[in-house]
Amino acid sequence: MADMPTPRLTADEFCHRLLTWFDQYGRHDLPWQSPRSAYRVWVSEIMLQQTQVATVIPYFERFMARFPTLEALARAPQDEVLHLWTGLGYYARARNLHKAAQLALEEYGGELPTENVETLMVLPGIGRSTAGAIIAQSTGRRAAILDGNVKRSLTRLHAIPGWPGKPVVERKLWALAEYYTPSTRLADFTQAVMDFGATLCKRSRPDCKICPFNDVCLAYAQGEPQRYPESKPKKVLPTRSTIMLLLRDPEGRVWLEQRPPSGLWGGLWSLPQFERHSELNDWLETHAVAPRREPAMPTFHHTFSHFRLEITPQPVSCARLGEVRESGVWYDVNNPRELGLAAPVKALLNQLTPFTLNLTPGHV
Repeated sequence: MADMPTPRLTADEFCHRLLTWFDQYGRHDLPWQSPRSAYRVWVSEIMLQQTQVATVIPYFERFMARFPTLEALARAPQDEVLHLWTGLGYYARARNLHKAAQLALEEYGGELPTENVETLMVLPGIGRSTAGAIIAQSTGRRAAILDGNVKRSLTRLHAIPGWPGKPVVERKLWALAEYYTPSTRLADFTQAVMDFGATLCKRSRPDCKICPFNDVCLAYAQGEPQRYPESKPKKVLPTRSTIMLLLRDPEGRVWLEQRPPSGLWGGLWSLPQFERHSELNDWLETHAVAPRREPAMPTFHHTFSHFRLEITPQPVSCARLGEVRESGVWYDVNNPRELGLAAPVKALLNQLTPFTLNLTPGHV
């Protein structure tokens, strides 16, 4: 392993220290740990990407109650899947989860192909670390993982400079992860390395004084563990602007349209969006009967990984839509349907629920 830094411990000693800590302090009652099937581990691993355990648990439990098997998930409408995902964010995860379940049902008889990491990575949304976690936790076979928690712990233990997402740094970390991964107690070891980074070797204020590796940790010896790992080089996020049409009928229902399958909020339901007020006015003239603008709502921002979206909600009431579009529905905020909603749209609709709307249409 030419890329691997010099290990701070033998693999056996590393595992002994980590598992001794885990047996006493690790998390042993997470809902996906019993039963620890490949399907349950897979769903939990996808949900845990970019999301904390405490947030994931109630979503996972609701998801399992609705889709207890891979086949149940595969046969469900995408709207239902996205509805149960609403609030977790990163909706491509849900779409890929659904696609992967359908592919597994068609190609692998309704089971995940856990023969090895490579076969699992054929499925949408499953990368090397996720595949390793599924195999190690559900089959007990040897497979390394390298999630954000593990990257942080290994980077500090070996004082590895550079952003972990940089290929040269990531190769070093994978080499170390493979080296330290044992051949026994794989499920416990995998949970242990994740728990260690999440609860002890934390991003901020790591508990170095009680760490079982503090005598060999180079970052601790340097007196600056929080220097590692280095952050991703920052770039200024561009800002985009959109006007969201909050169109309501006399019953207080809100008009929603489904986004295209790919792209921003792919497959989710959202309010009609426009770049300019003139475009909004043209849309109203074409589709709405007797539209009337309501008092403006405050502009707010929603941040994505690659840009900030400035959203201006424009409430409008109308008697009805003259031309019903196939991609849209009237949504009753007081008796909501189970639809996958874009996060800012859900936030806007939640502002409408405390009161009953009964609007008399006029004109723009």
